[in-house]
Amino acid sequence: MTAYLEKLRAAQERNNSWLCVGLDPDPARLPLPAMQWDDPVLPFNKRIIEATVDLVCAYKPNVGFYMQWGAAGLVALERTIAYIPDEIPVILDAKIGDIGNTQSAWAAGVFDTWEVDAVTVNPYVGADAVLPMVGERPDKAVYVLARTSNASALDFQGDLQAEQGLSAEVLRCSQEWPVQGHIGYVVGATYPAELAVARRLAPHASFLIPGIGAQGGDLAAAVTYGAHDGIGPVISASRSVLYAAPGTDFVDAARAAARDLRDQINGLRSS
Repeated sequence: MTAYLEKLRAAQERNNSWLCVGLDPDPARLPLPAMQWDDPVLPFNKRIIEATVDLVCAYKPNVGFYMQWGAAGLVALERTIAYIPDEIPVILDAKIGDIGNTQSAWAAGVFDTWEVDAVTVNPYVGADAVLPMVGERPDKAVYVLARTSNASALDFQGDLQAEQGLSAEVLRCSQEWPVQGHIGYVVGATYPAELAVARRLAPHASFLIPGIGAQGGDLAAAVTYGAHDGIGPVISASRSVLYAAPGTDFVDAARAAARDLRDQINGLRSS
């Protein structure tokens, strides 16, 4: 078992949680108290982290939500990553995927400088998207896009239920790449029947499962097919937690939403 999986399992056991909260600061949805701060991103994220740190197995900031704030957003992202307790895995959602020298630069930034634990990767260019990232980093992980949760995923990703097309090939081929770190997969809960196929094709991989909450994904399927080798999936929710209330009670509402979702997951685990 890789160091990343050990860290993830420890966090899941400590907090009795398979829940990951996505830290995605949207200026159109931030609660009113947050918008009264001069630079709202970092203080908003801090309050969400403080309210949920005992309820999650990971945090997942999405780079795009910080780019829209310009340079201040990237500073806030760096400081958010640093603020998350060391025992909680940080998965940077960047969906990067480029040729080897560019991926090496990405890896140096996100792994060596920001010290995140995992990053999402687009595998369209093949092994070059992954090997520079975790080929020689045994303590890190990539989550390769296999079946994304959006409606247009079917445009190019193929028929995963029939084990045909790009998604199926990604799941088959990437497990053969020689890496020291861990290769996991993004498999959306909005395609529940395909979660079972993905697990069959990648029996020992960690699954990052988006699509729960605002996207209406199948939580039961995520629980049933997400686990592997005694380690739970990383079930991600963002909007349903961050924006559970628009007013001064947004922190309490976020905690309640995270707790409720964690408890729903745990209820399905024990059923």
